Amino acid sequence: MKREAILFALILTLALTLSPPPSHALWWMVYHKPEFKGKVIDAETKEPIEGAVVVVVYSRRAIRIAPHAVSETVNVKEALTDKDGNFHISSYTTLIDPLSSESAATFIIFKPGYLSISGINLEDCFSGGVCKEAELPWLYNQQLKYKIASGIVELPKLKTREERIKASMVGVTGYHAKDLPLLYKTVNEEERYLGIPERE
Repeated sequence: MKREAILFALILTLALTLSPPPSHALWWMVYHKPEFKGKVIDAETKEPIEGAVVVVVYSRRAIRIAPHAVSETVNVKEALTDKDGNFHISSYTTLIDPLSSESAATFIIFKPGYLSISGINLEDCFSGGVCKEAELPWLYNQQLKYKIASGIVELPKLKTREERIKASMVGVTGYHAKDLPLLYKTVNEEERYLGIPERE
């Protein structure tokens, strides 16, 4: 990680040095997302949920041979909520190739026994931006809803084994346990409990 940071700093310094000051020609290749912080609570009791895994997925739109942009994952970061339900993910900056542009960051939130969130754009909610309060139905059961307000996500408890199995179907294409150890450890513990095969 330290080596990647040094390499990034060297490339950025070189790029800015070679670019004429007035043009700022290379700034659009810099991919940057702010720090994210928020809170996860129980929808019914309003008590904090400790140990929920929060994953941020950084993506870009890449222009390829096809006539339309293709979404690609740039990187992922994860954190656990503390005893007060709070989490913090530091800011992220890297370079992207010239034939791509920055996409919104999406989130996965997983806690065994609770409805999970996967692939939802909560960037504004967790970065201090404008975030309208919303109550959104779960894909697998429209009666179950999670609530989002500025910086706070309320997750309802799941009642059946089938709901828990569906809630454990989270993941990021191309990323495995070595990339997301907290997520995969927690999902595997839940799947062991439910008696279904673990992931790698």
